[in-house]
Amino acid sequence: MKESHLDFTQKRRYYSNDLAGKKQVLIALHGYGQLAQYFCRKFKDLEQTWGLVFPEGPHRFYLEGSSGRVGASWMTKEWRTQDILENTSYLLQLIGDIKLKYPDASISLLGFSQGGATAARLYQAQPKLFEKLILWASVFPPDIDVAGFSKVAQLHFAIGNQDPYFEKVGTSQIVNDYADLGFQTHIFNGAHEIYSAGLIEILNL
Repeated sequence: MKESHLDFTQKRRYYSNDLAGKKQVLIALHGYGQLAQYFCRKFKDLEQTWGLVFPEGPHRFYLEGSSGRVGASWMTKEWRTQDILENTSYLLQLIGDIKLKYPDASISLLGFSQGGATAARLYQAQPKLFEKLILWASVFPPDIDVAGFSKVAQLHFAIGNQDPYFEKVGTSQIVNDYADLGFQTHIFNGAHEIYSAGLIEILNL
């Protein structure tokens, strides 16, 4: 069989609070199997002071079997390069729209777990758009040239000291790897999730 391709316009879903009058906007990318409408609940303590934008990964699926709870992902190994290009293009368009409507707002970018790789690629595509890049419990994407990674923004990496996804590598090893890349590193008590107090601490640096 011959593989073919068709270009067409599609919609991408995101959630946000009221950005009007907010001096700072945080764009937060969820992890594997999450939905933006629930991921945003982790950020309630920021709603009054920050503009918050939660894009959703384009690939939705049932988390168990063929019914019940639904999650989303940013990509899989299948047609990976194309998904990376489309995710980056979509997110840059979204940020461009935000900058057009709110030109005085500074933008920070957070990626949690699988969303961290997408955030790192987005940042590397246009680093000057962002004041901060925060990668939380995520693996640095292997397709980005480490030597050429931009240091324009403040770079932060955060992880829980009991994160089960990093048991084999070890928390100290992943923290050291990010420190070598020029990231400020933050270790919190807990597992594979975002901690509001820790996030606020990083955003206030």
